[in-house]
Amino acid sequence: MADFDEIKAVFWGGGTYAVQPPLTDEAVLQAQDLLGVTLPAALLDLLRVQNGGIVACGRRRFPTSAPTSWADDHVPVTDLMGIGHTPGVASLLDVPDLIDEWGLPDGVVPVSGDGHCWIALDYRRSAEPAVTWIDTDRQTELALAPDFRSFVEGLTGR
Repeated sequence: MADFDEIKAVFWGGGTYAVQPPLTDEAVLQAQDLLGVTLPAALLDLLRVQNGGIVACGRRRFPTSAPTSWADDHVPVTDLMGIGHTPGVASLLDVPDLIDEWGLPDGVVPVSGDGHCWIALDYRRSAEPAVTWIDTDRQTELALAPDFRSFVEGLTGR
């Protein structure tokens, strides 16, 4: 498993799709106040390098111990939401609306997904969130990692 600091340097795939303006401390405070949570330091570290966007090809899968609606052995992680107000770009500031629209459980903060399936921070048991896969069509969940840093370190390209 790769070290987080090594991954952070090569995490983003490039391009401008879904990228918000550079992250500010004010934006972080706004998001945390809106969501009522403290976002994981590892997530903020990534967003300070690039504020959302496409994940590098070598980091777009998270292995699973059980099959999902996506694949028998992994879930996809193609992008990560940033924090900002760019029109037409999903942001962590949109999470309350996404929760309502897609019927997501209280206590989760989706960070990647298309509506039918989400990668989410799960605050239901702890202020330090675990990471979970939520399939809204099948109404299923699968625990992925005990924390966001471990989740990032577990991402693979195959």
